[in-house]
Amino acid sequence: MTTVILKKGEGRTLKAGGAWIYNNEIDRIDGDFTNGDIIAVHDFDGYPMGQGFINTKSTITVRMLTRRRDIVIDEAFLEQRVRDAWTYRKATVDTSSCRIIFGEADFLPGLVVDKFSDVLVVESLALGIDRLKPLILNKLTNILAEDNISIRGIYERSDAKVRLLEGMERVKGFLSAPFDTRVEITENDVRYIVNVAEGQKTGFFLDQKYNRLAVRRLCRNARVLDCFTHTGSFALNAGMAGASEVLGVDASETGIRQAEENAALNALSDRVRFLCADVFDLLPQLESEGERFDVVILDPPAFTKSRSATRQAVKGYREINLRGMKLVKDGGYLATCSCSHFMDPELFAKTIREAAVGAHKRLRQVEYRTQSPDHPILWSGDQASYYLKFYIFQVCEEK
Repeated sequence: MTTVILKKGEGRTLKAGGAWIYNNEIDRIDGDFTNGDIIAVHDFDGYPMGQGFINTKSTITVRMLTRRRDIVIDEAFLEQRVRDAWTYRKATVDTSSCRIIFGEADFLPGLVVDKFSDVLVVESLALGIDRLKPLILNKLTNILAEDNISIRGIYERSDAKVRLLEGMERVKGFLSAPFDTRVEITENDVRYIVNVAEGQKTGFFLDQKYNRLAVRRLCRNARVLDCFTHTGSFALNAGMAGASEVLGVDASETGIRQAEENAALNALSDRVRFLCADVFDLLPQLESEGERFDVVILDPPAFTKSRSATRQAVKGYREINLRGMKLVKDGGYLATCSCSHFMDPELFAKTIREAAVGAHKRLRQVEYRTQSPDHPILWSGDQASYYLKFYIFQVCEEK
């Protein structure tokens, strides 16, 4: 087997539990290979570190599949990885719609598989896993069939820009016979139409499933503002909880149309309405008009996807949180989150604290949450799987 030899003193992230080896950590590569092949990894002194797949076109040159040198990576190996992932989901979440495979956190680096009712949506972000994708999907559909779950279609959403960094093309399309890509799902008793072909990422953000549920208990008879509503998920949960009035805001006309359709699907159009607007422009306007809400929800997209852009992202998070707090009635509630891995928990907490000072508000923490368990956080050196930070606060005037 081709062997990657690390430089002396390198591989610190790998040794701390991470799954990636960067190109500047490699001393040499012994043996012939084709990018995407499975190779062995040794430390500088020959100590075996495990096996992974290689791609010299990527800054992340090796992604680890196993820490063991004595395992053969074959069909049986991949089947066990998939079976373990499904067994975990059955024990931890509602599996009617859930993320079944979450890349490195399920020890299948670069691969995401979401289940929306009886449809699978696949995102492949690495060359090595792309080669294994057909076999993995075959194993997954067979394992689901053992639980009498019949998958009627598979759609690929490998259209993220990060594939270009792997020397791969961005692709999307059917991996099965064509089917209606507008799929109806139910989550927390709320019905949604998920467009797996045209929606963001894989079509719907499953990671907020139980955070949406956590907010519901605060929304009965409340006036609620849901910012960055996307297709209306937090707004609809507020409506289902008995909110008196809900306004969902998003800059995407497509998202707003979908949110309105979802509201009608749940017979909530009389209490839940949506507005297409830029949140950064709308919040100061609402403040100047004297609007106040019992609950304000901030669920923005990732303001940074790189460490170098974090400083600018902090300004964005600080601004929306300051504006959001000013719109909360005294004693009302703010739910706020960040889905950027680079906005680490400490920095996010610091940013919220600064926003509270600027808004002259006192915050009482109700709870802190992360992503749904079907997006497991793998404790490792890089912590790449820990990305969603979600707070609920009571917002009080200075006393």
